[in-house]
Amino acid sequence: MPSSTPLRAATAGTIRAGAALTLTAALVLPTASPAAGADRPHGAPPAVLPAPTGDHPVGTTVLHLVDGEREDVWVGGPRELMVTLWYPARSGAGRTAPYMTEAESAATIDALGLELPADTLHRIRTNARLDVPPASRRGPFPLVVLSPGAGLSRTQTSALAEDLASHGFVVAGVDHAHEAAPVEFPDGLVTDCAGCRSGEWALGAVNRAEDVSFLLDRLTGSDAVWRWSRVIDDERIGMAGHSWGGTATAETLLAEERVDAGINLDGPYYAPAVDAGLDKPLALIENDQGQAWDGVENMWPRLTGWRQWIRLEGSGHSNGTDRGVLMEQLGLADALTPEQWAAQFGDIPVERGLEAVRAYSVAFFDHHLRDGEQPLLDDPAEAYPELVVVDP
Repeated sequence: MPSSTPLRAATAGTIRAGAALTLTAALVLPTASPAAGADRPHGAPPAVLPAPTGDHPVGTTVLHLVDGEREDVWVGGPRELMVTLWYPARSGAGRTAPYMTEAESAATIDALGLELPADTLHRIRTNARLDVPPASRRGPFPLVVLSPGAGLSRTQTSALAEDLASHGFVVAGVDHAHEAAPVEFPDGLVTDCAGCRSGEWALGAVNRAEDVSFLLDRLTGSDAVWRWSRVIDDERIGMAGHSWGGTATAETLLAEERVDAGINLDGPYYAPAVDAGLDKPLALIENDQGQAWDGVENMWPRLTGWRQWIRLEGSGHSNGTDRGVLMEQLGLADALTPEQWAAQFGDIPVERGLEAVRAYSVAFFDHHLRDGEQPLLDDPAEAYPELVVVDP
C-alpha cells in the first residue's frame, strides 16, 4: 500500500489547491445549520439520487485494482485504483448500495465542518443493488468509463452512472489514487488528493489515461478480475469525465485505441492532446460562466472526427455531478454564498441541469457505441433548450 496523508489532516489544503482546476473552493463551506434535513421522517434517507430513466434495473460492485508494474507519480509505491461498476441487472431485487462508505462520509463531513451525522453521506439512497447478477441475456453491453474532477470522487457521478447503466451500459467509475478524495481502500486507509497540491494538471491527465488502459486490461480478456466481465463488449468503449476527468478523457482518446468516443464535462485541454488533435468523436459540455477553459478554443480546430461543443445555459462547473441535487436535499444550499453557488451550479435548477447532462450522455454513447438514431444530437436544444450548440 502506498503511503499517504490521512484525509482529516490534509483536506482543507487539498481543496484550496485544487480550486484552480475544479473550483472545489466552493466545497469549503461555512458550518451548516444543525437542523439541515431535520424535517425528514425518522429512518428516512437524508437524500435520494434521481431515479434512472432507462428500462434496466441497476446493479453495482466495487473493485480494488493494484498495478504492480507502475509507480504512483504522486506518492510512490504501486499504482492503486478504487473502481465502482454499475451495470444492467437481472432484476431489481437485492440490497441497495450505499452512496459512500461510512469512513468516506465521516471524513467528508469532518473536513468540511458540517453539523451532520457522520454517516449522512453513507445513508444517501442510491438506485443500485449491490453485487446482484447482471442482465447477461441482453448483453454484451458497451462500457463507459467515468473519471471525476480533482479532489472529488467517483461516487459523485453516481446519478449519471446509474442512468447509463439503466440504458444498457456497463459503467466504470474510477477513483484515480491521490487525485480523488475522500477514497477508502480495503485496509481502511482514507486518502486525499496529493495530486491537487502539485498543480501538475497535464501530468495528471496523462496519468489518468494510463490508469484507464490498466483498467481495461483488468476488466476485459481471459484474466478479467470481475466475475461477470463477459457482459462487457470490449469492442465498444467510451469515456466521460468531469473537469480534470474531462481533460483525461481527451488524453485517453489519444493514447488508448480501445476507447472510441468521449465527453468532456467542463474541463480544459492540455498537451499532448491539444497539440495532436483527435479523429474520434468528442463532445464538450461547458459551463455558462462566460470564459472557456484553457485549451478549448485551440483544441476545437484539431478535432477531425465527430465533434460537438455545447454550452449548458445557466450552468456552473458541477451541474453534471450529484453535488447540487444532494446539497439542496440536505439543506446545504444556503451554506454557499450566492457567488459560490453560481460558480458551481449557475442559476439553472440543479435537477434540470443534471437531467440534461444525463440525457445528452445517454444519446451520445448510444449513437457512437451502438449506432443508435439519436435526434437529440442533431438538435440538442429541441429536447433541452439549455443545451446550446456553440459555433466558434
